[in-house]
Amino acid sequence: MNGPLAGTIARLTGRGPLTDALLAALVPVAAAGLTLAGLTAWVGAGHAGSPARIRVTEGRVLLPTGASPETAAFFRITNGGGSTDRLLGVTSPGVPGGVTLARHRMGAGATGYRDSIDAVEIPAGRTVAMSPHSVDLTVPVPAGAWRAGDRVSFTLTFRRGGRVRIPAVVVRPGTAAFRP
Repeated sequence: MNGPLAGTIARLTGRGPLTDALLAALVPVAAAGLTLAGLTAWVGAGHAGSPARIRVTEGRVLLPTGASPETAAFFRITNGGGSTDRLLGVTSPGVPGGVTLARHRMGAGATGYRDSIDAVEIPAGRTVAMSPHSVDLTVPVPAGAWRAGDRVSFTLTFRRGGRVRIPAVVVRPGTAAFRP
């Protein structure tokens, strides 16, 4: 603003054009300083640009019961990296048909049901523990029945972590504890 009105405003507020310019610059400078401090802390913690580091453990497959055409498999997936990853799919050479990712939900009256899902997010620095109460794998039962103690090979495919091959031990339902 120029002219007599600008001079009057400057006299009334006690601020001049230099003060106004400094105040206008203060906000972006303060925001940049806070951003720099946050990034410095993030880099110092070792998370800047670190890729997802996927580790899969505790593979278990429930022993099929009766004439059920499907059973469930569970794994514990830990991402020790600084980037989120996603489990995109699972295969098993000894299983007919495809293995499906599923999420279990409880309905009214203590009824449960499962939904097929496309992927499971594995957050950076966290663990996803598959269980009958959260996410798991729906596995078609092969013609030659499994026995408790058998090992079934699975390949888990992650967006960033690639493929991880791991065996899962066949266990009787009710004998496996699922920890969070």
